[in-house]
Amino acid sequence: MYVFDSDHLIIAQQRYEPYSGQLQAKIAATKEEDVFLTVVSVHEQMLGANNFISQARDRKNVVRGYRMIEAAMIDYEQYRILPFDEPAAIQFEELRKQGVRVGTMDLRITSIALSNDCTVLTRNTVDFERVPGLRFEDWTIG
Repeated sequence: MYVFDSDHLIIAQQRYEPYSGQLQAKIAATKEEDVFLTVVSVHEQMLGANNFISQARDRKNVVRGYRMIEAAMIDYEQYRILPFDEPAAIQFEELRKQGVRVGTMDLRITSIALSNDCTVLTRNTVDFERVPGLRFEDWTIG
């Protein structure tokens, strides 16, 4: 099973090249039921859209911000979303006790992945390699 980090999710959603083609090919070659999002990535995207709307100085950008939310919601329908549940919260606390130095949102995604025995799909290998026992892959490279 595979879990998108937010960077892979954004590449998939916005079709950033040259990375999107490689990512889309690997997604297509994987069983649909084996690829997940996390509620943390949804949270991150909603925070970003909320900040965009809050900082908008004109009607055009307010509309754009709400379109960002609508587009993200449509994208989320393609995947099952893994929760930050009690096992993930316990895993998170354990990693903090071990002194793992990773940003809070990344550590929450990591905790969800570990508690569900998933591989994280990310370009952020520098941070994720700090997490003991975590499997991760970058599907944007050949």
